[in-house]
Amino acid sequence: MALRPSDYWRDQVAEQARGLADGTVDVEDAHLAQLFPDALLDITDTTLECFEAELRALVLRTDEAVMDTVRRVVLALNAINTQFGGGAYETAERELLCDYIDQTLTERGIDVPALAARQGLGSYEITDEWRDW
Repeated sequence: MALRPSDYWRDQVAEQARGLADGTVDVEDAHLAQLFPDALLDITDTTLECFEAELRALVLRTDEAVMDTVRRVVLALNAINTQFGGGAYETAERELLCDYIDQTLTERGIDVPALAARQGLGSYEITDEWRDW
């Protein structure tokens, strides 16, 4: 199963907190808890859980149904990004989220490059139409 970016970020925050506690990380270098507050991680995780559930529930995996599911998760992530000042998902976070979406689709048996091609898109462009982050 694809690792949710929110789980990865939560692990990174915890690792940095351990480093602060044991003295291997300087306070000046500890910024992850500010970049990834619990509220952001929780709502992102819930959104990605919903995306996974929607994909599992698809009876007919038509291109339209799959792209609608992708559109909904991207729009939800846009709203989260806005809620957190427009900077919740920067370049590295964006790449992890896009990779996660592609991996999750692939795990559900969807050929992402073929889906993208049928939409007139490049392999890594299925979120681009709706993505603000």
